[in-house]
Amino acid sequence: MVTIDDIVAARARLAGSIYETPCPLSQTLSELTGVRCVVKLENLQMTGSFKERGAANVLLQLGEPERRAGVIAASAGNHGLAVAFHAARLGIRATIVMPETAPLIKVASARRYGAEVILDGSSYDDTYARAREIEAARGLTFVHPFDDDRVIAGQGTLGLEIVEQCPDVAAIVVPVGGGGLLAGVATAVKATRPAVRVIGVHAKNLPTIADGIAVRQRGARPSEIIGARVDDLVAVDDEEIANAILLLLEIEKTVVEGAGATALAALVNRPLGLAGRAVALVLSGGNIDVTMVSRIIERGLVKDGRLVRLAVVLIDRPGALARLTALVAEQRANILHIEHDRAFAPAAVGESEVELTLETSGPAHIEAIKARLRDAGYRTEDRHR
Repeated sequence: MVTIDDIVAARARLAGSIYETPCPLSQTLSELTGVRCVVKLENLQMTGSFKERGAANVLLQLGEPERRAGVIAASAGNHGLAVAFHAARLGIRATIVMPETAPLIKVASARRYGAEVILDGSSYDDTYARAREIEAARGLTFVHPFDDDRVIAGQGTLGLEIVEQCPDVAAIVVPVGGGGLLAGVATAVKATRPAVRVIGVHAKNLPTIADGIAVRQRGARPSEIIGARVDDLVAVDDEEIANAILLLLEIEKTVVEGAGATALAALVNRPLGLAGRAVALVLSGGNIDVTMVSRIIERGLVKDGRLVRLAVVLIDRPGALARLTALVAEQRANILHIEHDRAFAPAAVGESEVELTLETSGPAHIEAIKARLRDAGYRTEDRHR
C-alpha cells in the first residue's frame, strides 16, 4: 500500500505546481454544527479541485517517451481538468474523455486548457471503457483518476497540510467516490496523527448532483487502504447536499460543487459524535454549473420559507388586483411574479385567481401575510409546483 514516504516525496515533487490551500476556521458553521469547524478550501486550486494533486504527481513522473506520446484520462470533469491543465504546463498532449452528461463548465474549461475533449457514454464506467480503447489505439499513457498509487500519494498531500494547519484537529471528513482522496488522506493522517478520525462521505444514490463522486465502484487500491485506515463511512442524499451547497454559499461566500459539499452535509445531518471537537471538512471542488447553483438557491429559498407561491381568489372587478397587491406591500413582501387567470382557474363565474410568487423573510412572515389576506376576505391556497 501507499506509505507516508510516498506522500512526503509527492509533496516535495509538487512544490510550486499546486496551491497549498487555506484551512480557515468558520465561526458560523462551528455554531451551527456544535464543533470547531475548519474548512479545507480545495475549490481554490487553479482548476477548482483537489484532483490537481494526484494528476500532477503522475505527470511529473512520466518518462520522455510517455511525454512525447501524450496522455489520456477518463473523467466526470475535475480529474480531466487537472490532467489537461498540468499536461499543458509540461508540454504534454492530453486527451480527455468525459460522459455526455458532464457539466458544460468542465467541458469548456478542459478545451480552454488545450486538451482534446471527447464526450462519450452516459456514465463514468462507459467513459472509462472508451478511454481505454483510445489509449490502446493511439499508444497513449492512461492517467487513472483514483486507482493508481501515484494519484493516491498526490492526494495524500492534502492530509499532511490539514494536520499542520490545524494541529488540534480531531476528525477529518472527506468526500469519497473512487477513493483516491480518502485513501491518500487516511494514509497521511494515520501515519502522522493516528488518533485523528478519518470519515468518508459518499452520495446515497448514483444519479446525484454530486457528479464528481458518482462512481459505481471504488478502485481496488484505494479500497484496500480505506478498509485498513478509514474509521467510518457515511452516506448523504441530494437534498442534504443541496442544502450544504447553499449554506456554504451564504455563510462562507464559497461556491462548492455537489461532491465538495458532502462533508458539510454529513456533519449537519449525521450523528458523527464530534461535539465540541475540532473538525476539518474537505471542500474538494468548486466546479458547478451556474444553472445548477440557481436551481439549488431557489429550492433552498422555498425550503426555508423565503420564497412562497400563493393562489388568491378575487372578485373579478376593476381595482381588485391593485387592492390585493397593496395588501401584500403593506406586509413588506416582495412580489417576484404575478399571474392573473380567469379562464382556467378553479374559481366561480365572476371570480378570478391570482397566483403570486413572493419573497419573504421566513415561515412566520408567510403566515402573517396569509392571515392578513384572510382577514381582508380573500381565499388563499399554497402552491408547490
